[in-house]
Amino acid sequence: MIELLGIKHNRGDFDCGKELLNKYLKTQAGQDVKRKLCACFVLSEKETKIIKGYYTLSNNSIPLSSFSEKIQKKIPKSYTSIPTTLLGRLAIDIKYQGKGIGKILLIDALKRAYETSLEIGSFAVVVDPIDEESERFYKKYDFIKLPDSGKMFISIKTLSELFRDH
Repeated sequence: MIELLGIKHNRGDFDCGKELLNKYLKTQAGQDVKRKLCACFVLSEKETKIIKGYYTLSNNSIPLSSFSEKIQKKIPKSYTSIPTTLLGRLAIDIKYQGKGIGKILLIDALKRAYETSLEIGSFAVVVDPIDEESERFYKKYDFIKLPDSGKMFISIKTLSELFRDH
């Protein structure tokens, strides 16, 4: 079951192979959640609460100029930035990599973002891949690169085709 990070979750042994993401979960995620800077969702072992993987979501905005001209033409000129949802971090413990958990967490994150967009405006889910491996992962799920940045996005319109009435 994927749930919000809590004190019951065992973060100490988490190792995804990327120190930045390990350190974030172990030392900063709890504080960020308390400060309402993000929501951190974890998939953990039922009994031991050892974390298999996690992701974070938060509100975000992207300058309209970051999007392609095709998208810019569809947005009213009064918007200089576009409301989005940031999928800030997504990491899987090494012991659980290659078992489809990344896909499970990504789908859960995208579904939450879509459902939230029904009540709070969000044009897209944005990611900022940490490396080429992460970029390939998101590309596999139809994320599109934003011109002139390392960021990628998938539109809420695309997500609505996946999740509407599901």
